[in-house]
Amino acid sequence: MGAGRPGASAAAPAAGAGEPRKFDPKFRGPIHNRHCTDIICCVIFIVVILGYIALGVVAWVHGDPRKVIYPTDSYGQFCGQKNTLNKNKTILFYFNILKCASPVVLINLQCPTTQLCVSKCPDRFATYIDVQASYRYRPDQWNYFRQFCKPGFNNPRKSVAQVLRDEDCPSMIIPSRPFLKRCFPDFSTKNGVLTVANQTTFKDGRGKTRNVTDLREAANGINNVLDARSVGMKIFEDYAISWYWILIGLFIAMMLSLLFLVLLRFTAGVLFWIFIFGVIGIIGYVIILCGVEVIIILMLIFLRNRIRIAIALLKEGSRAIGYIMSTLFYPIVTFLLIAICISYWAVTAVFLATSGEPVYKVMANQTLCKYANLTCDPETFNTTNVTKFCPGAQCTFAFYGGESLYHKYIFIFQLANAFVFLWLVNFAIALGQCTLAGAFASYYWAYRKPADIPLWPLFSSFGRAIRYHTGSLAFGALILAIVQLIRVILEYLDHKLKGTQNSFTRFLLCCLKCCFWCLEKFLKFINRNAYIMIAIYGKNFCTSAKEAFFLLMRNVVRVAVLDKVTDFLLFLGKILVAGGVGVLAFFFFTQRIPVFAQEVPMLNYYWVPLLTVIIGSYLVAHGFFSVYAMCVDTLFLCFCEDLERNDGSTAKPYFMSASLHRILGKKKLSPKKAVG
Repeated sequence: MGAGRPGASAAAPAAGAGEPRKFDPKFRGPIHNRHCTDIICCVIFIVVILGYIALGVVAWVHGDPRKVIYPTDSYGQFCGQKNTLNKNKTILFYFNILKCASPVVLINLQCPTTQLCVSKCPDRFATYIDVQASYRYRPDQWNYFRQFCKPGFNNPRKSVAQVLRDEDCPSMIIPSRPFLKRCFPDFSTKNGVLTVANQTTFKDGRGKTRNVTDLREAANGINNVLDARSVGMKIFEDYAISWYWILIGLFIAMMLSLLFLVLLRFTAGVLFWIFIFGVIGIIGYVIILCGVEVIIILMLIFLRNRIRIAIALLKEGSRAIGYIMSTLFYPIVTFLLIAICISYWAVTAVFLATSGEPVYKVMANQTLCKYANLTCDPETFNTTNVTKFCPGAQCTFAFYGGESLYHKYIFIFQLANAFVFLWLVNFAIALGQCTLAGAFASYYWAYRKPADIPLWPLFSSFGRAIRYHTGSLAFGALILAIVQLIRVILEYLDHKLKGTQNSFTRFLLCCLKCCFWCLEKFLKFINRNAYIMIAIYGKNFCTSAKEAFFLLMRNVVRVAVLDKVTDFLLFLGKILVAGGVGVLAFFFFTQRIPVFAQEVPMLNYYWVPLLTVIIGSYLVAHGFFSVYAMCVDTLFLCFCEDLERNDGSTAKPYFMSASLHRILGKKKLSPKKAVG
């Protein structure tokens, strides 16, 4: 067959769906003279991207992220916004926090009480009745209290009933402190008793003395949230003084991952058989599991040759990565592409969510109020009959929206934003898989390794994938994105219907979720192998998926064995890397290594950098091992193709390594090949 470089000008003649491929003397692996595939999908993909950019621009024009950054008062004005009357009023104050059911309601700005922007939270107990009664001889109390009234109100002679009816001022103020730019009661616990400013009772401004526990419902969870804020600050401090050592831990994880991949060339078989015999030994001690042990032993006997092939492919994968080391760093490219997609999606979602003008709704305490949740105009609300039918009702800011065509379809735009985001993320993953597959296929189909491996195989493969197969990669990503969007919708429906008593509906949703989860897993498997075939032969997505599927079905037992052996060894590698670095980090941050005891930073919580190092090490190992898994899958498909195309003779020699050939026990390799 000769020792030419991979890259012949013709692909192999097509075989039947279930038939092995015929020998093609011109085939040398990934072909270079290709043509564009799935052009229609490529055009649609480009148009969608342009439309996605246009959607982002429109959202940017109509949206206003200040609506997320700044709290909004009952008039739709931002607290703390520069060049406005509220520029020095950065905190939101609630007239009657007792009307608020929970902190979630407060944060969502839907508490049925007047909300004003203030420069600081109240620091004392006071009621409007007491302040009004003493304003003549205690003007300082009135001046302090009226800063929590509506802007411009300065009429202490107005009757209390009218003031409370018009909500010119709050009926009371209580000591508070700002959190999330909102005034919350300054709760504390004294001898196990809930207090506010060391008091257990307060006047509500309506002639009643109430217990602080009456605020409990409105303040449920606030103490925990405030404690979480304190913990968050300490965690931030720990990161600030330990980031250097965290990076060192991640660097060690990277070196251990590289070392593990290199050692797999020599230890893959040993690790696998040690684990298998360990499992058999453990099971042997349990009499009731003797049947299981017999089944495992019989499976090992019948599958021993396929297990040897799987282990040989793992070793070959380590060797391939050793020749193409640049592939180990390609996950950084995928990570950057996905990070760009996530950032664009998040920014677009925020701008879409903050599009529109302020919408005001009637907030009423009475559940039977027929005007509740209806839109209203705060300027004319007091002249309507709403307050007569629903005493205490208020016209308060609810959300941002509008009546234009754009605002009516905000939800549709958000769905489109999510769908295109899923499509782009899956495309970035597909591009990485196809690129790596092309590089490793170049290694396998090099007759003399490493002499016949082309120059810069990774960059060449990336260029081929982008230039010729954008449409095919987008097609596969599109199918997966549709299924994932359906799964997201099903999860949303399941969340909404959790409280329902309809058992059949819940059962149906559960079945649908399970089916689409299985479908997504199957599509990911098919897509992954289709991209490998695209990288090798340059055909369209459907043809590549079909050929990959039938090739795998003709080798289904080998597929199962290789998949499980690979999964086990790579999982073992991730545990070894993350566990090893984690143990080292634990001894370091707990000052149990005498040599480095003086170098350990003083931490509030040593588990903060420790967990970061462990999780980060696992992700680093996963990034490296994902390349290795793609390498093994590519080599396996090439191996199956090699077996079907060639027979090891001089006329049709194998491209596989000498170790794989020895396991097959067939004809000897040619002298040139044996040297490789």
